[in-house]
Amino acid sequence: MLGGYRIEGRRAADIAADVERAVGSGELEPGQPLPPMRELAVELGVNPNTVAAAYRTLRERGVIETAGRRGSRVRPKPATTGREHIRVDVPVGVRDVSHGNPDPALLPSLARAFTFAAEQSDRQPVMYGDDPVEPELARIARAELDADGVPPGPVAVTSGSLDAIERVLTAHLKPGDTVAVEDPGWGSLLDLVPALGLRVTPVRVDDDGPLPDDVSAALESGARALIVTDRAQNPTGAVVSGTRARALRSVLRGHPETLLIEDDHGHGIVDRPLHPLAGTTRTWAFVRSAAKAYGPDLRLAVLTGDAVTLDRVRGRQRLGPGWVTRITQRAVARLWAEGAVDTPAVAAAYAARRDALITVLAERGVAAHGTSGLNVWIPVPDETGAVSRLLHAGWAVAPGARFRMSAPPGIRVTVSTLTAEETGPLAEAIASACGPAPVRGYV
Repeated sequence: MLGGYRIEGRRAADIAADVERAVGSGELEPGQPLPPMRELAVELGVNPNTVAAAYRTLRERGVIETAGRRGSRVRPKPATTGREHIRVDVPVGVRDVSHGNPDPALLPSLARAFTFAAEQSDRQPVMYGDDPVEPELARIARAELDADGVPPGPVAVTSGSLDAIERVLTAHLKPGDTVAVEDPGWGSLLDLVPALGLRVTPVRVDDDGPLPDDVSAALESGARALIVTDRAQNPTGAVVSGTRARALRSVLRGHPETLLIEDDHGHGIVDRPLHPLAGTTRTWAFVRSAAKAYGPDLRLAVLTGDAVTLDRVRGRQRLGPGWVTRITQRAVARLWAEGAVDTPAVAAAYAARRDALITVLAERGVAAHGTSGLNVWIPVPDETGAVSRLLHAGWAVAPGARFRMSAPPGIRVTVSTLTAEETGPLAEAIASACGPAPVRGYV
């Protein structure tokens, strides 16, 4: 059943560790069935309850899945095979447009803000038991959320949006529950969900956001949570439009127990209006990260949501890291108060780079998508071939496999630092590598 591999171990923890190591090394492949628990117990000379405990641990870690009488098998995309490994090694002399980072020239200087925060911390040191959220940060964040139509709710601060999403998921779901996610979507999120022992069901996306029929089907089939990117969706640049938001709210009203998580990671770099879905269901969370507008190394996101969700998140946070350093919170609050980022100017700069590439690609018969944000998504007939040919031509792009489950092949180009002089040669290389493609969506 396992080819030449023999599972080893006498304790549940040892058996689970042995299986997980074998999955990570490739000795056990995705989809490969595992021995029935009683059969493995006899082979190892242990109690069947020991093997049952090992399998339970592996399910909770997202390494295996169990389907009733069909038994247990290695997950098709186990947590140990991270999408971050699906990347292009960029040789010297090759232009890297695969990275997904903001333009450093459009990030604000942090020196004055951190000097201010450090001096404030000298005067008012934060001690154990103090409020984990900087009051000025919470005040500014809540005022902006109110202005954007996000329902009232308490505020927490996490170490980036992925940290917030993980905490919200674990606050409500248990291993084996299903989460509906965008496809194509954020690669790190597509890794995180199965790593928590949760199942993933894909929801197709177009330029206006998740397709309502797909969301409805996912929820009807039992998905307990839905994660939506409101603006600057990675990798497609989609923005949830007002019309699409109304349709999605209509679907969600029919499933009021759904855990709804919204990621507004484009805040600060996008001038398109926000159309939040928050409040449509009883349980919801809304996340805003400072990464794209102020710098990824800040590792700070603001989280709001219903009272129960925020209470669970903050309670668990107290038992782990405790809080996100208030020095960083004070620095970010200072940046916000001073208007350190000119959002319309930053959004216009990124839009000009996206639009220029999309326009030149269209002139060459290549369809591309990028309504907002840092990236352009280009459907291609042969993803591996396109990436390889572009690398040979001097351009490193991100393989679409990092961002998709069942969506058609594509490549992602980060335009954040793309110059006007580079746009034409890059478009020519893409057209040559991909060949003219029919104008079509990526749904």
